[in-house]
Amino acid sequence: MRFHFLTIPAFDPDAAQDALNAFCAQHRIVASDRHFVDRGVDSFWAVCVTWVEGAAPAFPGQGKRERVDYREVLGEADFAVYSELRRLRKQLADREGVPAYAIFTNEQLAAMVQRRVATAQGLGAIEGVGEARVDKFGEVFLAALARLTPGAGQPAAVDHEAHPGQP
Repeated sequence: MRFHFLTIPAFDPDAAQDALNAFCAQHRIVASDRHFVDRGVDSFWAVCVTWVEGAAPAFPGQGKRERVDYREVLGEADFAVYSELRRLRKQLADREGVPAYAIFTNEQLAAMVQRRVATAQGLGAIEGVGEARVDKFGEVFLAALARLTPGAGQPAAVDHEAHPGQP
């Protein structure tokens, strides 16, 4: 572990701030600490950045994941159920004052539909869905799935024409 110390003038921070940003972009930062030193017109921020050897990790959003078109992934009937689950998620997110993905991600909603989830245990088996989400949102989503999905709890039927040779 290594340390990098900087001072950033409070009244003209641009150059030092740019240097700090450049350093952080080029190193794997573990922690940072800052302290304001009040010295009137000579006030400054004292900054200590802790870093380790190695390339800086990519920041979220830099290497965006490929967008999945669930119209292509899901059949027409499943996509209709998925769309309804998205509407339900949006209503809950608005009520809770959180982003929609904080309720369930698109991938998790699609998994609910594809797996024909009918129980809290089945919901909890989806990657990233923990007990807290199941406790808080499971009942309403399971009710919606039961209402919207014929054969909830049963595996999706295989379209033998689209997938010849599968049992």
